[in-house]
Order: sequence, then C-alpha cells, then structure tokens
Amino acid sequence: MVPLGDIHIPAFAVGAAAGFLMHRSGFCLVSPFRDYFLLDDRLPARNLLLAVVASMALFEGARRLGLLAFYPFPMVGSPSVSHLVGGGIFGVGMVLAGGCVVGVLYRMGAGNLVAATAFLGLLAGSAAYAEIHPAWTAVRMAGILSWGWSTIPQGLGIDPGIAVLAVAVPSVALFLRWKKTGMWSRRGSSPRGYIPGWAAAAGLSILGVANYVLCGMPIGITTSYAKMAGWIESVLAPGHFASLAFFRSVSLDVVSPATGELLRGGPAPVFDVVAAIQLPLIAGVLLGSALSAVLLKEFRVHRKVPPLQLLAGFAGGVLMGLSSRMGSGCNVWHLLGGVPIMAAPSLLFAAGLFPGAWAGTLLLRKIV
Repeated sequence: MVPLGDIHIPAFAVGAAAGFLMHRSGFCLVSPFRDYFLLDDRLPARNLLLAVVASMALFEGARRLGLLAFYPFPMVGSPSVSHLVGGGIFGVGMVLAGGCVVGVLYRMGAGNLVAATAFLGLLAGSAAYAEIHPAWTAVRMAGILSWGWSTIPQGLGIDPGIAVLAVAVPSVALFLRWKKTGMWSRRGSSPRGYIPGWAAAAGLSILGVANYVLCGMPIGITTSYAKMAGWIESVLAPGHFASLAFFRSVSLDVVSPATGELLRGGPAPVFDVVAAIQLPLIAGVLLGSALSAVLLKEFRVHRKVPPLQLLAGFAGGVLMGLSSRMGSGCNVWHLLGGVPIMAAPSLLFAAGLFPGAWAGTLLLRKIV
C-alpha cells in the first residue's frame, strides 16, 4: 500500500485505463441486468460473471502473496437488511440512468448528455441522503444480521481459498463450455477499435486487484460524490450544511499495517484519504474515456435528446446517489469488490439489484 501522498498516481492510472477500456468495449454493469430483462440478452451477464470470478481468483492470489494491506478491505461492515434495500433502489436507478456510477462517468467523458444529467442526479441523491442519514443509520443497525464477521468464509470459519475454489472450478468449466459453443461473442463484424466484452471483463478484474494492492481497497467512487454534494451545499446553504451529521461522519478509520499511517476519511468535503483514492479515479475514468472517443473520432455532444430521457437519467442518478449511501456502496464497489471476497453485505446488495433492475426495466418501458 502506497503512502497517502502518492495514492493519486496509481488511482488515476487505474481510472484512466478503466475509462478507456469501458468505452472501447461498451462494458457496463447495468447491461447484465437491464438487457437480461429488457432484451433477453445474456451475453453481458456472462461477461459480468467472468469479471467477478476473475477478480475472486486475483484477490485470493494477492492475499496469499501478502500483497494486500487489508483483508477484508476497510468499510465492508456487517451485513444488514439495509444492503438489500439499497441494492433494490440502486437497481431501479441504474436502469433509468442508463449506466452505473462508473458507466455514467465514461459515457459523460465521451460527450453523452444523458450521462451528464445522471451525474447531476448522483450529486443530488447524495445530498438527499444526508437528510435521512440519522434515521437510516438506526434502520441499518436494527437490520444487522450478524456481528463479528463480514464475509462468508469468516462466518463459516474456513480458509477463503476453499470458498474461492468451490466457486471457481465449476465457473471455469462453464466458461469453457461457453467458449466451445461460441457464446462469448456476437455474430457479425465488430466496430473499429472494439474490445470484446470478455476481454474487458478480464481487464477490469486486473485493474480492480491493482487498485486493491496499490490503494488498499477495490474500485469505488461514491463517497466522493457525497463529498462534491457536501461542498456545493456548504457554499449554497452553509447553515444547513453545518447541521447535517452525515458530513461529520467517518466511514474509514484504520491504521495501515504496512506504513503505520492513520487512514481516516468520510463524506466531509475535505481532502482526506478517501478523496486521495477516489477523486483521481473519477478524473482518470473521464479522461480515459474522452481519449478513447477522440482517438476513434466519436467524441460529440448530442444536444437533441428527448426531455423525458434526460429526466429519466436525472431521476436514475438521484436514486443511485441515494441508494449507494443506503447500501454502503455502489454496484461497482459491491460486484467487483465485495462479491469477489464473498462479503455478505455485497451479496445482499447484489441480490437486491435483480428485482430492482426488473422494476426499473418495467418503468423504463413506460417512460422512454
């Protein structure tokens, strides 16, 4: 784990590579859910499963090599019903927005106007959560399902490697079967510069473990959305901002075993360790996707967008910003960070995404 002052360098590099890769592949963590319900298209779901299983294997390999400063990583927490509820609301929001918290960024970086409205919605939703934070904290505490452990291997008292093997072996057999039957790709020629979804999934899993090793945790950015919202509120309504307990809360408070440095941060609009990791990631994704779009000569702002579609994007962003705080993270944090280490909160959040995405798809059909 690198010192706090140097975290921005690897975090920016990971973000830029992720933004470039996601733009070139169209990889998004919304499509595995939305396209399954909307189009009966299962290829994105296969790619997501590959990304999760590859991340699982890479995380476990890094753990066994002693490359991880924390395992589980900070901010995992105890499983609660609130994670399931947060995942459900997030599922609705990501379908309406047409992208998750990272998908919105890489599309915005390429000039997508709906993604830009969803980004504004993410800030508004993060600010809205600050209003209900004390009440929701009480709900979260009341809904806690277990104390003393956060991952399934911890709860079962087994080595994580055993659990990883139990998932990875049948998954690899399934992957080989899909390869043999040609289920990893679509028929027809691919656009110029296109990166296949399976390659993007593998690449993102590598970037995820790189971020975990270098920065101490997997890819996650939504706390910094709350920081941005807090800063705006502190300027526009400083008195009300000062009254909100959420912006005084601390979500990360640990000592690095590698450096002895205190790692402390939260949603307050200040530059702390959370900002040092997440803000460069955000900037990297934006610039990486913009670079990809410029190189392909695809960067353009489409101004003629139906108002209803813009409204749906904004509403989806609001729901994602709100629910990412309710569920202690977004779908990227949980699906490519928590699920690979079998964190119970992340598994609950992922379970909530399915009915949420189904409901969001029904709503999307009516609106757009």
